[in-house]
Amino acid sequence: MIGTQFIKFVGVGSVNTVITYLLYLLLLLVLDYQIAYTITYIFGIGLAYWLNLKYVFQEKNSKRKMVLFPLVYLAQYILGILILYVSIEKWSIPKELAPLIVVMLTIPFVFILSKKILQ
Repeated sequence: MIGTQFIKFVGVGSVNTVITYLLYLLLLLVLDYQIAYTITYIFGIGLAYWLNLKYVFQEKNSKRKMVLFPLVYLAQYILGILILYVSIEKWSIPKELAPLIVVMLTIPFVFILSKKILQ
């Protein structure tokens, strides 16, 4: 069961990543990378909540879940903004690619916390 859920999690996460990455690239045209990342990150939380609730864990919505779920992404955001900064400023990774590194490094962390909250 966990294997199936993790595969679904990665699948809906991929959809979420494509959508938010495209939004990030559009916002880079007019905003600093950190602001663009923050805006797309907030949008992605809402999308992730809905996709994970409906397709990965197949659970019903509740106020408790809706309140707790963003905490997963707050923790991931703090870790992510650190990885983003190091990737861009220290490792000279292009700002267009750095968010993809953040996603890859934080997937297991987000899956475990999401599962705990949504199930």
